[in-house]
Amino acid sequence: LYFASDYFPRLYEWAEKLIADGKAYVCSLPLEEIRAGRGTPSEPGVNSPYRDRSAEENLHLFRRMKAGEFDEGQHVLRAKIDMAHKIMLLRDPIMYRIRRVSHHRTGDQWCIYPTYDYTHGQSDSIEGITHSICTLEFENRRPLYDWFCENLGIHHPQQIEFNRLNLTYTVMSKRRLLTLVTEGHV
Repeated sequence: LYFASDYFPRLYEWAEKLIADGKAYVCSLPLEEIRAGRGTPSEPGVNSPYRDRSAEENLHLFRRMKAGEFDEGQHVLRAKIDMAHKIMLLRDPIMYRIRRVSHHRTGDQWCIYPTYDYTHGQSDSIEGITHSICTLEFENRRPLYDWFCENLGIHHPQQIEFNRLNLTYTVMSKRRLLTLVTEGHV
């Protein structure tokens, strides 16, 4: 059994790589302004005034975020994609947030946490997954999954979405599978 938190060090290294490559930046806008700046499906978003910071400055700020030098909400790390992209999810999504909470697996080791969208594809890649089978609600997130894998130059699993999967004589429910595992049946 694997947890995304098992990969926090590597995810952090990859975030630094994206910053160094000019593909991620530290944004200091409040979350409300980030949301408003994304635009609408028919109107492009607005670039953050922090989007063009140098890679060196972004790396310095990101390392300070990790060191705990900033308050929650003071900075986030965003992917630098395209604020006019027709897919709003690709309008400079947030990759890391500052969160001053103890993690159930890593304790207080981290005060910055990666978002699901940043973590999903990379975790699949680390685990050597070839096909990531997801339900349809993840379909609109596939371009972001692909963008991170491609721009990191890592193994790129294929994400496949489906409506509902039913297999005869097979337990598929996560709740039922967890019960089988915790009771030692599998």
